[in-house]
Formats: sequence, structure tokens, C-alpha cells
Amino acid sequence: MKLIYNIKDKPSVGKTIVFAIQQLLAIMAATLVVPIIVGHDMEPAAALFGAGVGTIVYLCFTKFRSPVFLGSSFAFLGSMAAAFAGGVSMALGYLGLIIGAVFAGLVYVVIALIVKAAGVEWINKLMPAVVIGPTVAIIGLSLAGNAVGDLKTAPAGGDYRIAVLVGLVTLAVTMVCSVYAKRKSMFRLIPFIIGILAGYIFGAILTAIGNATDTAALKVVDFTPLKNLVADGVGVKTFFTFPTFTFITAKEGFKELSSNWGYLGTIAVAYVPVAFVVFAEHIADHKNISPIIEKDLLKDPGLHRTLLGDGVGSMAGAFFGGCPNTTYGESIACVAISGNASVVTILTAAIGAILISFLAPFVAFVNSIPSCVMGGVCMALYGFIAVSGLKMIQKVDLEDNKNLFVVSVILVSGIGGLALTFGQVTITSIACALILGILTNIMLSGKKNEDK
Repeated sequence: MKLIYNIKDKPSVGKTIVFAIQQLLAIMAATLVVPIIVGHDMEPAAALFGAGVGTIVYLCFTKFRSPVFLGSSFAFLGSMAAAFAGGVSMALGYLGLIIGAVFAGLVYVVIALIVKAAGVEWINKLMPAVVIGPTVAIIGLSLAGNAVGDLKTAPAGGDYRIAVLVGLVTLAVTMVCSVYAKRKSMFRLIPFIIGILAGYIFGAILTAIGNATDTAALKVVDFTPLKNLVADGVGVKTFFTFPTFTFITAKEGFKELSSNWGYLGTIAVAYVPVAFVVFAEHIADHKNISPIIEKDLLKDPGLHRTLLGDGVGSMAGAFFGGCPNTTYGESIACVAISGNASVVTILTAAIGAILISFLAPFVAFVNSIPSCVMGGVCMALYGFIAVSGLKMIQKVDLEDNKNLFVVSVILVSGIGGLALTFGQVTITSIACALILGILTNIMLSGKKNEDK
């Protein structure tokens, strides 16, 4: 698909704001759910603020040449949980979140310096298309279960079949807008916003009918987040909210740290190995978006810059929201489907994330969007990630058994969910698939092709 807006293009102010909202809707659900999973009173709004700050840091390091949004990383869930292990105080746990992100970020900095000195050709040799293609596909396919799970979920307690119907309506509207709308029309450029709004309205109508007729099966939308904003039916309780940033709670943790220096070792062991895992996903994401924008980001602005942006952006994100950031496949898929790679859109989305974290009504609205609606959208987002990976191996000779084995090992281990846990460190299925693919490719590359 040819881009409608390229990296340096600047849409009008009105369009840019709408495009930025679409980017936010694509990444927001995952970004907000990470602190909820970790618990310990971590605030989703603070994580959203941290994602905005982290993205701006990333854009600065990459000289505004890479249209990628950073969001809360799921890979560090176990590491974040380890920060609170052993009965430490809330303050020390929050301090551990920041220190851990610094450790992980430093890994990126060190790798960036190595890349700067040695170049990126060794990366291309270590991870050729036959390795990176199926790995990117796995990133999308590994999320398929999440998309389908959301598609079948009605937050208000309705029948799952009604939830699926609402989700499929969302998907259908998104697809129709993306395929049938004119090339530069707003319908073509913001299919996700239109799809989400259509699904939300359809679900709201069904929920209203369900409430009026006391038909529980039709109740899809849970309006509780919006109801909590209203004070006795008179007006909004609070329009602005101030997130409790991680560094505020963490400042009291230094006293406890001074008598528990061994805690630093625990944090290092929990975060550093995972940083190497996320590094592999960083490569995959940037190799994924490069053909979409017809520009090799590993060479321009350079892998060392994307790594520095990701690493320092993770530190900044955790300082405010506790969650280390990572490049988001949802953001890349949004670029691919909408044909909008304008970095101005990503910057506006980052600023929007910062501003929205203070706006209670918008956060409440996002929280009220039914899971089935987001599931319908994510079927397209995650599917595009998978397909973009498969496109990378179009020119790979799969008649060659070496290539066939490499792709097979990656797909089966990734889809099968092969993950390894060593103490507090978990090597994700994506990382395991990539490592096995690299090893298989190296092991079989020594054979000369005798068939020619």
C-alpha cells in the first residue's frame, strides 16, 4: 500500500489531531492495562503520561525520522512484579520500578554504542529475512488469542455471541472504510476511529434495549466509568485529574534502599535479561515498518539512534508511569492500514497522551469502550502485523530445506507459546522463537547448495 502521508508530510492541523486520536486509540488499551495487571495502586493515567513522554524522547533521538509510538511493555510484567516481591514497601517498590527501567535502558545504550562502532550489517547477517519475517508474523499471531478473547467479552455481562456481533460490526466498518473509501478521504485515513465509534454506538443501542426490556444478553457496554464522573446527576465531579506519578511515591524509598542494597541486585537480575529480549523485538518492529515506509530505519536514522530513543524513552516513561516503554506493533499496523506515516501525527499523539492523562472524561470514555469493540479492531491490527511479517519472506526460497526449517522452527515455537522461565526472568515465546530461528539459520548455513 502506497503511503498517503509520508514521514515528513504535515497534514492540516484538524486532520493531524484526528489522526493522532486514532493512533492513541490503537495503543491506549494495551498501555493502560499493564499497570492494572501489575497492581500496587499503579495508575493507568500515569502510564499513559509516561508513554507520551517516552515517545517524544524517542522522536528526538531519531531526529523525527521514525513514525513509531512507544507504549507500556508487557515483556517487563514479571520484572515489575519482582520490584514488589519480598514484602518491600510501596515506596521502595516504586523506586525499584524506576531503577529497573534505568538498568534496562542502559542495556540499550551499551548495545547502541556497539552498533555505532560496528555498524548494522552484522544484524542483517544474524537476522536475515528468513529469520525476521516469521518472527514479525509471530508478534501478530501471538496476540490473536487476546483479540479473540476481547471479541467474546461483554463488560456489562451480556451474552458473548452478542459481543462477537458488536465486535464484527466494528471490524466490518473498519474494513469497508479502509478499502472502499477514496484514497485521501478521511474515511480512508481514520478507519479505526470510525469503526470504534460504530461499534460503540451499536453496542450502546443494544445495551439500552437490554436495560429497557430487562434482557441481560443485550447488555454489552458498561457505562460505570462515565457514571462515576457525574455527581448526583448534576454535572461532572472533576474534569481534570492529576495522576500520581511514580517518582512522587518513590522518593520515600531511598531511606529503605540505604539499608537494603541487595535489593539492587534483585532488580538488576529481573530487568537486565529482559532488556535483551525486548532488543530482539525492537529489531523486528523496525524491520517491519521499514518496507511500509520504504526506508531502512536501521540505516536512517540508524539502529543506534532508535535504540537510544527506545532505551532513554523507557527510563523517562518509568520515571512518570512506572512502566518501561517499547515500540508498539499496533502503532506500526495503524501506519500501514491508514497509509499515514507522518511523524507529526506521532508527535501529536504523544502530546495528546500527556494531555489526556489529565482529562478525566476522556479516560472514562476510553475505559467504557467495550472489550468486544477493541477486539474487532485488534483483529485487523494484529492481523496486519502478522501479514507484514509473512510479506518479508515472499522472496525467500522455501524450496531450500534450510529456509524451510528456519521458518518452521520459528512459527511452531512461537505459535505454540514456547517460553522459558529462569527464576524471575521469563524469555517470551517471541524471543524464544527468534533465538531458535537464529541458531537454526547459523547451524544450517554452512551447507553448500549442491543442487545447483
